[in-house]
Amino acid sequence: MRVAHDLQVAGTTLLLLPEKAAYWPEQKTLLIADAHFGKAAAYRALGQPVPRGTTAANLHKLDRLLATHDCKQVIFLGDFLHGPGSGIATQKALLAWRERHPDLDCILVRGNHDVRAGDPAVELCIQVVAEPWLLGPFALCHTPAEHPTHHVIAGHVHPTFRLAGRARQSLTLPCFSSSATMTLLPSFGGFTGGYVIDCAAGGQVFVTNEEFVWQVPSGGQ
Repeated sequence: MRVAHDLQVAGTTLLLLPEKAAYWPEQKTLLIADAHFGKAAAYRALGQPVPRGTTAANLHKLDRLLATHDCKQVIFLGDFLHGPGSGIATQKALLAWRERHPDLDCILVRGNHDVRAGDPAVELCIQVVAEPWLLGPFALCHTPAEHPTHHVIAGHVHPTFRLAGRARQSLTLPCFSSSATMTLLPSFGGFTGGYVIDCAAGGQVFVTNEEFVWQVPSGGQ
């Protein structure tokens, strides 16, 4: 059983999901940052011995989220495709996924990798917009940057948090980070790496092991 965590922010509620995404019940919206579909395929095209099946696993996870939550739209916060070398197999898998969800509205807030990869295929029926894209109290972005009037939800950083244990033990996990003005989502995609962040003063950090989400206590332990 997977366990999510509520986050009260900007006068509404976000559900932080173990699968490294966020659900906004008020708008029936699933928020996903940094899917990087096709990243492993792009590395294999360069001759790197990386595992297969990451795109299929990510799409299966996305299917599970859509089956669990009442979604009218999915908003991808940048880096939908990793790059132009994502490959034919990746495109076929994405088209098959879209055919399973023909009535779902999909929006991509263009990120830095999207500039290199180009917009998604027309057949995927994904609306592409520039950042910041304003929706309710939120400025939806790829790159974190303060907004003068809206709470920012962004990706790009692939935030992780290092949990410290006894005997110098540590464990680094993907995390959500939220302050009064900005919320960062972890990278949805597998095989994407991460950047270790600190607990900012007055901020909140929620780590996930893809089974449940829990808040890091004050002090970062």
